[in-house]
Amino acid sequence: MLLTADLTGVPVLVLGAPDDTRRARRRYEAAGAAVRSVTGPDLLGPADLTGVALAVLVGPAAPRWREALDAAGARVPVVQEPAARAGGRVTLVGGGPGADDLLTVRAVEALQDADVVFVDRLAPAGAVAAAAPGAEIVPVGKTPGHHPVPQAKIQELMVEHALAGRSVVRLKGGDPYVFGRGAEELAACAAHGIPVDVVPGITSAVSVPGAAGIPVTFREVSRMFTVASGHVPFSEAELAHFAGLGAGGGTLVVLMGVATLPHLVAGLVRAGADPATPLAVVERGFTDRQRSTITTLATAVEDTAAAGCGSPAVVVVGPVVRLATAERDAFLAEVTAHGC
Repeated sequence: MLLTADLTGVPVLVLGAPDDTRRARRRYEAAGAAVRSVTGPDLLGPADLTGVALAVLVGPAAPRWREALDAAGARVPVVQEPAARAGGRVTLVGGGPGADDLLTVRAVEALQDADVVFVDRLAPAGAVAAAAPGAEIVPVGKTPGHHPVPQAKIQELMVEHALAGRSVVRLKGGDPYVFGRGAEELAACAAHGIPVDVVPGITSAVSVPGAAGIPVTFREVSRMFTVASGHVPFSEAELAHFAGLGAGGGTLVVLMGVATLPHLVAGLVRAGADPATPLAVVERGFTDRQRSTITTLATAVEDTAAAGCGSPAVVVVGPVVRLATAERDAFLAEVTAHGC
């Protein structure tokens, strides 16, 4: 349940065991309600209902609670909500490419259960406020070359909160296991016996090119795609591998690759890639500032510098980039003529 109403001063009665109701109490308090709690049916009396505008029954609608409400003379709306999950666990959540409405249903449910959320810079921050009001929000985002909260410290904090019995969400942009260091966090939790759930996210490696009109695969054009991290320069062996994939019609997608783009394009050409191979840099995908710069390996350095391309961005190399250019119709006709 996403609670976005202003309930300032509205008396709300929350019914259920303290641990079960912690999420509901926190959410209604964040909405401004004057929250009262009763932890068991035997403790409910008429005085508890005085002035109450809404009763929230958390957990199973046990007959004893209904009987207690009737006996106390309840004449208020009663809504039922599921109990909060047991604490002492971590959920690694992929937030997708940054747009709030691209979070999955399961991701929202995990945020609703959270006692504390560790949020990355590219995660959909607006969704946190809507889905986890009252939860402790800890920004742990990194920018290129600047890691104010080191990865080891993030893992230490996650473990500390989970061992204290809290439900911890680690919210990342994209998918936790696509250059998201999710496996490292899983290992840190496993070392302390902390249960971990993983909620996949929509990776920017596929979604951001798609938003720019570039499919990473296309029948008879590209039957494979490779996703690489460009935060450090590629080795000669990696560049040769990428050039070979391109020769076979494959698509190369590079995340975090704007700073190392000159090294990439020079290395691909040196390894035998055709300098005329199309290249796109798609910046700030799924925002109102999304922008695509279309070029080729031969002129990519000059064109992207002139355009002032910067992070966050996704780099796409391969013939499928032509689908996002004025050549699209001619390219489609060419492909169709070859039996696509």
